[in-house]
Amino acid sequence: MERQLPTIGIQRTGDVLTAVIDNPRSGLNTVDGQLHEDLTSLFRMLKREDEARVAILTGSGRAFSAGGDFGWFPSLRDTATLDHLRRDAKQLIWDLVDIEIPIIAAVNGPAVGLGASIALLCDVIFMSADAIISDPHVRVGLVAGDGGTAIWPLLVGPARAKEYLMTGDPITAEEAERIGLVNRVFPPDRLLPETTAFAERLARGAPLAIRFTKMAVNKLIKDALNVAFDSAGGWELLTFLSDDHDEALRAIAEKRPPNFQGR
Repeated sequence: MERQLPTIGIQRTGDVLTAVIDNPRSGLNTVDGQLHEDLTSLFRMLKREDEARVAILTGSGRAFSAGGDFGWFPSLRDTATLDHLRRDAKQLIWDLVDIEIPIIAAVNGPAVGLGASIALLCDVIFMSADAIISDPHVRVGLVAGDGGTAIWPLLVGPARAKEYLMTGDPITAEEAERIGLVNRVFPPDRLLPETTAFAERLARGAPLAIRFTKMAVNKLIKDALNVAFDSAGGWELLTFLSDDHDEALRAIAEKRPPNFQGR
């Protein structure tokens, strides 16, 4: 596989580009500083893609992306670092929704936190039957500031979105398909073949019509992001500096339930 980014493999087959999240430092493709930077670079690149007609985004091994790397979080405690992260995170999400060619997410394993937001902001989401999806920011004392507060309500409605975002509960593939969070679920060994077949079907379609249709629908997603993203992102940065976030990280390290105090 051609590797153009340190943590993301890129491969072209005909009119289909496949990007594989593959963080060598994490068997679950957790997001550290390098993967965050590479995802931003990938989406910036795909905005200018002029060869492929369709892109597939999936993960290597056991996971799509299991969310933020807890080992990275303690380094995100000063305002300069957080401000850089805020700008980078916003660019990542805005570039993702600005990509013109269709992107199919093949969720091969856990898609958690930012991993879930990225998967759900793709245009079609196929999921392995043994995968789960969740946004557990609140479980580590954080606000879901990376797009979850915009895309979850669009997909499943405000009430269900608040239930899952306020609890961080994981959702099975079967349940995700039932409530309309993802498009289709396949047995693990059929996920990539079915995703590839669908990508090739789209690639045979009228490129301009498909791209412009996607862009028109994404106007709705951009409206939701314009309403929710900056507020949620600001509150996430505030909670990064909270005692409750510190307590959550200590509790994880000590393998005990956290004792949140609301400060």
